Amino acid sequence: MDSFLFQATIILGAAVIAVPIAARLGLGSVLGYLLAGLAIGPGLGLISNTSDLQHFAEFGVVMMLFIIGLELEPRALWNMRHRLIGLGGLQITLTMAAVMAAGIAFGLAWQTALAVGMVLALSSTAIVLQTLNEKGLMQTQGGRSTFSTLLTQDIAVIPMLVVLPLLALGPPVLLGGDGSIERIDPEDAEHAMSLVEGLPGWGAALVTFGAVALIIVAGVYGARPLFRFIHAARLPEMFTAVALLIVVGIGFLMMLVGLSPALGTFLAGVVLANSEFRHELESDIEPFKGLLLGLFFITVGAGIDTGAFLAEPFVILSLALGLIALKGVILFGLGWAFGLRHRDQWLFTLGLAQAGEFGFVLISFGLQQNVMTQALGGRLLLVIAMTMLITPLLFIAYDRLARITPDRRDDLKPDEIDEQGPVIIAGIGRFGQVVNRMVQSSGFKTVVLDHDIETIQLMRRFGFKGFFGDPTRPELLHAAGIRNARVLVAALDDPKATLKLVAYARRLRPDLHIVARARDRTHVYRLYQAGANDIVREMFDSSLRAGRYVLENMGMSDYEAAVARDTFFHHDRRTVRELASLWDPGVPPAENTAYIERAKELEKELETALYTALESRSKKDGAA
Repeated sequence: MDSFLFQATIILGAAVIAVPIAARLGLGSVLGYLLAGLAIGPGLGLISNTSDLQHFAEFGVVMMLFIIGLELEPRALWNMRHRLIGLGGLQITLTMAAVMAAGIAFGLAWQTALAVGMVLALSSTAIVLQTLNEKGLMQTQGGRSTFSTLLTQDIAVIPMLVVLPLLALGPPVLLGGDGSIERIDPEDAEHAMSLVEGLPGWGAALVTFGAVALIIVAGVYGARPLFRFIHAARLPEMFTAVALLIVVGIGFLMMLVGLSPALGTFLAGVVLANSEFRHELESDIEPFKGLLLGLFFITVGAGIDTGAFLAEPFVILSLALGLIALKGVILFGLGWAFGLRHRDQWLFTLGLAQAGEFGFVLISFGLQQNVMTQALGGRLLLVIAMTMLITPLLFIAYDRLARITPDRRDDLKPDEIDEQGPVIIAGIGRFGQVVNRMVQSSGFKTVVLDHDIETIQLMRRFGFKGFFGDPTRPELLHAAGIRNARVLVAALDDPKATLKLVAYARRLRPDLHIVARARDRTHVYRLYQAGANDIVREMFDSSLRAGRYVLENMGMSDYEAAVARDTFFHHDRRTVRELASLWDPGVPPAENTAYIERAKELEKELETALYTALESRSKKDGAA
């Protein structure tokens, strides 16, 4: 049962089942694909020969590097150069050196040890970025440092793919017509398609440089006219065809000059990053990239030698834990050297301690180049997969450490507050700064508090005075004049901190008017119970404006759209007040029957209210 349709059915079915389950368990899609491959390969034996599929699937890696290039604007890279070269570059270099030294100590040739160092120096971009976003840690100093290092690693894959063939001790290599890399016998080399075959060294270098220059020049000067020409045809499928043509054509050109297709497509992506068609290209390539990359990881999983793991499970587990410990020590030291402290330092250390999915790519490439043996490659695959499986546990460890580790801001002494005013604004982010500007511009004095020193310093550069400190701390509130203030604006980014601040202020001052920023409707109910007077949902007013614009463009007059907006606004306020009395913090809204039934009734009342308001307006216009 080796037919193409049978294999496609098994692979797609396994992916559809395994990947969502892995994502729900917090393991990430990459591990889901690997587990799917393990199940249908070594587990059930449904797929036996994956070599042909893997050649095809490797093109997903080429597409992924093209998209990475599209997302890397040269100006943004230049602005991040210190962290990319410093923090990220040192992490890769030190980890490669440490792993290489360990490999040589275990008897590996220096070429093989260096290749192993490249493989294990990388971390899992897919798992780490997904986890940082889910936990809301991306904007912390530790999160930004982690992202910079991952970005450096992604970029470093390109020179690694270039260097790996130079470490091979076997016969020469050739890139196949499908973008995969094949090893050929020297006597067959004269039959290979190549632009550099038979040329002297300087001639081959000149042709290679010319091919790279052609990609850059074509991207800068030829891309826009080509895309405008395609756009004029108004055929969406042509954009997809052009996107695939760019990736396949550049890969083929790189093959002709003996370079990796991934190098050329990455370079093309960077060149096209500033194009107005960048997002169109990315959306056209993304589905192909996702499927082919998933297929690549499935073939990797299907090719893992489970017998080797069962033969020496403790060895594999020890190597995985040893790698995590080695990378952890290096990351901890680098984090300290670059100013990370406390929980930020732990996030940086534990978040990047595993090996990553690009390691699978490099191992596959290294095996084709005869840089390492099949046995060593199989063992490395197991080690990488094991460290990725351990990654969720590392983030659990970070959560535990974060609870007992002080925030880096705790090392900074709060400002001495020497002013008081009738309005206290706690939190000067995107929400609080608008409130502060409006109130101050109207002639009223405000006292601004925020626990982010960078935000306070940025405010001061623009001429706005603010005080650094945690607004939930009673002593800071008293220093700011909470006893005599008329209004408190609770505009903190953290919903829990906002709730804590509102509850304390209400206990202290029953007569104080509190305006609170809410994240969502559930947060509104909590703030209502805590004693806030006016509760403003972050996105509510802007959503009403957007809804009004939609109605105006659907044929309503400006006045009719305004009536609909105002009617919706007042009905929603009444709805929130009514539902707040039915909301139970111990019962999820989806399980609160009384809450659901009343919400349905109020939604019907809204339709009636909108119809009545618009009908009343139509009658007035007719009478006039």
